[in-house]
Amino acid sequence: MNKTIINHAITGALVADAYALGAHWIYDETQLKNLPIDWEALNAPQAMWHKGKEKGDFTHYGDHGKWLQEYVLASGHFDPSEYASFWVKKMENYQGYIDGSSRETLEILKNNSQTLCGASSHDLSIIGRIAPLHLVSKTKEELLTNTQGFVSLTHNSPAVLKAALFFASVLFDVALGADIADTLKHTPIDPLLARAHGVAINSKGQDSFDAIRTFGPACGVEGGFEGTIHILLKFSDYKDAMIANAKAGGDNAARGMIIGMIMCAANKEIPQMWKNSVKNL
Repeated sequence: MNKTIINHAITGALVADAYALGAHWIYDETQLKNLPIDWEALNAPQAMWHKGKEKGDFTHYGDHGKWLQEYVLASGHFDPSEYASFWVKKMENYQGYIDGSSRETLEILKNNSQTLCGASSHDLSIIGRIAPLHLVSKTKEELLTNTQGFVSLTHNSPAVLKAALFFASVLFDVALGADIADTLKHTPIDPLLARAHGVAINSKGQDSFDAIRTFGPACGVEGGFEGTIHILLKFSDYKDAMIANAKAGGDNAARGMIIGMIMCAANKEIPQMWKNSVKNL
């Protein structure tokens, strides 16, 4: 696997997260359409959940994604048990938002430090953090194994695990040169997600704001899975995709990180101004 492509995919996910920060977790449609932000640039967060964050910062998703990148670059491999210890140490002094999956996983690990399965969270967000695993995965099978180990540590939900394996497979093939749309349509899908996959594939012609609001803009795989696929099918330009996704609100950072890593695995261009505005890229 070409490491330049992988690193571009990692950057694509992280910039997507920083860009989404401005409108992240804003759900009200009227508020979304009247936010005092510049959609052409990165913005400070408008939601109260990101107190202390500023323009150019990551959401907590991006922060966690950087930790995985740091770990694999230092270790040269991915070991779930080793990473669990690394992650717990990072969380000890973390000042960002601590979501439910992190709180539950920390409690589980406190009671049993040897377990490799944490919270049963159904949140989509963990999937957008997997790109660094490509740096230490020589084959698709190894990537899928590493993805399963990484995801189950904090999001041990069947739906999340199946969605993560789907997007990991898509990411691997796209990084090798496969077309995004064809790969999304023809990658094998678990029966658990088959209906959602079909609905998403058929949504390309819909208005993105309406489609994502209909699917559900919240944090879960249900809705987020469809919305992510919709944006990837509808847009071929990174910037256009990010703006449409962010404007739909809700958990746009979770969707955005997956969209960003897959688009950049296909070598889509990230706006230089956006990259320059990210503090810890």
